[in-house]
Amino acid sequence: MPLFQLSDQVTFPPPQLSRRDGLLALGGDLAVHRLILAYSMGIFPWYSPGEPILWWSPDPRLVLYPENLVVNRSLRKTLRRAPYRVTMDRAFAEVISSCATIRRAEEEGTWIVDEMQEAYTLLHKEGFAHSVEAWDGDELVGGLYGVSLGRAFFGESMFARKPDASKVCFVQLVRFLKEEGFRFIDCQMTTDHLLRFGAEEIPRRQFLHELDEALTEEDLIGSWSGVFHIR
Repeated sequence: MPLFQLSDQVTFPPPQLSRRDGLLALGGDLAVHRLILAYSMGIFPWYSPGEPILWWSPDPRLVLYPENLVVNRSLRKTLRRAPYRVTMDRAFAEVISSCATIRRAEEEGTWIVDEMQEAYTLLHKEGFAHSVEAWDGDELVGGLYGVSLGRAFFGESMFARKPDASKVCFVQLVRFLKEEGFRFIDCQMTTDHLLRFGAEEIPRRQFLHELDEALTEEDLIGSWSGVFHIR
């Protein structure tokens, strides 16, 4: 398949035209309206410093259905001890900055470059990007962030400075999304870490169909801090 060069016009080629590795297009920008269009089409940006913006739609796609969440015995014990205070949308900029600088040992991929931090922080201000934070006292020790459209959540990255901090955030996010009627969490690329939580690979055609259905439902726009409670 050819690699598409994006122009100033806010459009994308169909995700089914992605290359075998999932790469679809390059170029364009990270403006809010382009990012929203990309996610609504099952496309996301992912690239390294010094590269043009690269846009991906992999096949198969890794998703987690909230009702299929798996929490192992060790993590259940941690959750019962409640070593961290968990919040949502209280420190988005700090979370994305930490995700960019503290990479998980098994994480393969790219850095979250400065322009991506700026773009997603703006997306957060517009009410479409959200963070979950774990605190030990006043210290931010873990977190994650992603994008919400309709009743689909697109996970982007997570970090931890203390044991299980990001895992605790992830479990609380999934429980929240289940209660709010979200259909799935898009995990994008397959990792053992997410498979252990119950994520599964599905064909891209199935993902795009389920995404279209999720997007028929109302966006949960704005800060989630007021509606998030520990489950």
